[in-house]
Amino acid sequence: MMDVWTSLAISAATTLGVALAVLFGVWLFVRIAGKRLSWLAEGYRAIRPRLRFFVVTLALNISFQVVEVSPEQWWDITRQMFVILVILSLGFLVQATVNFAFSQFVDKFESSDQSDAETRRIITQLRILRRLANAIIGILAVGAALFSFPQVQALGAGLLASAGVLSVIGGLAAQSVLGNLFAGVQLAFSNAIRVGDVVVVKGEWGTIGEITLSYVVVYIWDERRLIVPSTYFTGNAFEMWTRKSPKLLGTVFLDLDWRVPLDALRAEFEAFLKDNPLFDGRVSNVLVTEATGGYVQVRFLISAEDSNKQWDLRCEVREHMVTWIQRNHPDALPVTRVSLDPPGERAHDTL
Repeated sequence: MMDVWTSLAISAATTLGVALAVLFGVWLFVRIAGKRLSWLAEGYRAIRPRLRFFVVTLALNISFQVVEVSPEQWWDITRQMFVILVILSLGFLVQATVNFAFSQFVDKFESSDQSDAETRRIITQLRILRRLANAIIGILAVGAALFSFPQVQALGAGLLASAGVLSVIGGLAAQSVLGNLFAGVQLAFSNAIRVGDVVVVKGEWGTIGEITLSYVVVYIWDERRLIVPSTYFTGNAFEMWTRKSPKLLGTVFLDLDWRVPLDALRAEFEAFLKDNPLFDGRVSNVLVTEATGGYVQVRFLISAEDSNKQWDLRCEVREHMVTWIQRNHPDALPVTRVSLDPPGERAHDTL
């Protein structure tokens, strides 16, 4: 028995020595080549922990597979555990490599102009592809680990023989999950929504913060988070404020008396916008949109670079114009007229 354990120790020491030599060779190559390729050093740092774990686990697994320590079941279980560790560690290593590769592209586009719709579309698609790749790698790794058991291999052959029935049962059972999965992929590549888009969903105004394979996270303006299934965006109508451009028009309505001086009102409105940094200079006008009953309805139309500035500008215009009317033309404020003359006599309006 001592000879067997000695052989195992020698085999493990040899394979670990080779593993350390391989790791050193990789490190040396990165140090030399990384001087010309900056991304190589960054990639090595990103995958280094998982690379070391995979190489060491692989070396030990080779030692355990070569040397037969005991014919008992515990030794078979030990070797099987190392096979599973090798498979899973390889999956983790591939995931780390894929994540780094995608992050290089995502970071490049995120440093660009986020107001550009094409840039946000590409970022959204890259993020979805990264999640999809991680999911596929994880499923393949777990599947390979399970199929390393002879019993599971036999079970898999039986499942393949009845795949027609199982596919129908599985499809019905996972209809909701698969529906959200395909909807998430569809959202990414149909350009329906993108990360950073401003939307109104279920009466809530917010920004698309995350798009996963099963749900979408909407960042509400008051810092709440609305979690919406992906199928909602493929099967329901919703408002999109940044489809082609984040620029928006905004309106402010005021109900005023018939005696309001419209020329002076327009002049004050234009003077206020001229020095306001929130106004982008595209559109501005003042129109009477309604004149019935005891008041006239005045609409102030303004434009801004995005929805946040548009909202702030609307509030500032409303506050400024109300204050200006109060100070300079109080008779233009809305009033209610009541007639106090007896019936049959000529009615006179009284304030």
